[in-house]
Amino acid sequence: MPKITIWNEFLHEQSNDACGELCRKHYPKGIHAYLKKALGPALEDCTIRAVSLDMPENGLPDKVLDATDVLVWWGHMAHDKVPDALVDRIQRRVLGGMGLVVLHSGHMSKIFRRMLGTPCTLRWREIGEKERVWTCDPAHPIAQGVPETFAIEHTEMYGEPFGVPDDAHVVFMSWYAGGNVFRSGVTLQRGLGRIFYFAPGHETLPIYHQPEVQRVIANGIRWCVPANGVGPAPGCPHEKAPFEPVQ
Repeated sequence: MPKITIWNEFLHEQSNDACGELCRKHYPKGIHAYLKKALGPALEDCTIRAVSLDMPENGLPDKVLDATDVLVWWGHMAHDKVPDALVDRIQRRVLGGMGLVVLHSGHMSKIFRRMLGTPCTLRWREIGEKERVWTCDPAHPIAQGVPETFAIEHTEMYGEPFGVPDDAHVVFMSWYAGGNVFRSGVTLQRGLGRIFYFAPGHETLPIYHQPEVQRVIANGIRWCVPANGVGPAPGCPHEKAPFEPVQ
């Protein structure tokens, strides 16, 4: 049974400003808690845990991280609050096979930038414009059951250039009413672990309530489940003897 952990910095939901009010309106117990409930039916054969930055050991003590097959990451305003030691542990786990699903503003998280080795920067604009998502690789497992195209009526614009490496495989592309385009769903492989980044989502908009978005995230989690479990990160073993006779 795959074990999924959804991590959220959980700060917007607890703030006393207008952003906090909107976030609580759409995600009363936090984005992590909402996704745990919303994705449950599509991932009924998985166990899902929701954790947050304000929990002991930032929600990811060894006993939790070491029992995680896929880590879902949502961060926005507290990237710098995530300890480097935790990023080190997550990186080793991904290299050993754990899947990593990074959502929306998590593109600037320490762990995503660490795994990709690039700035992961982009253009952005927040005026509530329309986004149209296009499925660029309908044969990809993450695209299964997802329409050829679907619209998000009000969203935050993320636009090119997107500072990700050349091996990022594009599964979804977005167009915005303001004219920008963006590689909004990409996959990568690092070590033995699979990584999926999906941009649609926002703390003050009900985008995670949309069935198509939920389907993509659930598919992304399934694609990231390690086929052979998670082990140590690949090392540099010393081959003491050759496999073939050396004359």
